[in-house]
Amino acid sequence: MLSVGSNFELKFSFNQENVNDFCKVSGDFNPLHFDEEFAATTPFKKPIVHGALVNSIFSRVMGMDFPGNGSVYLKQMTEFKRPIYVGQEYRAYFEILSIDEKKHSAEISTQVFELERGKIMVDGIATVSNQELF
Repeated sequence: MLSVGSNFELKFSFNQENVNDFCKVSGDFNPLHFDEEFAATTPFKKPIVHGALVNSIFSRVMGMDFPGNGSVYLKQMTEFKRPIYVGQEYRAYFEILSIDEKKHSAEISTQVFELERGKIMVDGIATVSNQELF
C-alpha cells in the first residue's frame, strides 16, 4: 500500500532522435533543441532537451510505475533549474508528499537529478488521482 513517504526512482537519458521526434510531435522546432551551431551561441552552448519532453518522464512513471496503472495525471508544477542535455544520464525521483483519501489523490514530488554529480535539474509537484490506490 502506498503512503506518505513512498518513493520511486528511474534512471533515464534522451538521444537526439528522441528530441527530433518530439520536435515533430509537438511542432516545436526551436533550433535550441537540435542545431548545434545555433545552440553554441546561447548560454547553454549545446542543444537542450525540451522541458515538455522531460515532463513526459513524469507522465510515464505516474501512469505506468508509481503510483501506477489507472492513475490520472491531474496537475504538474515544474521549475527547470538547469538544462537537460542529450546523451547525459539523469535520475527521476518521486515521493508521495500527501494523500487526500476523499478525493483519491496524492501530491507527489517530481525531481530530476544529474546522475554524475547529483545536482538537481528539475523540481516540481504533481497531483495524481487513483481510485484504487488512494
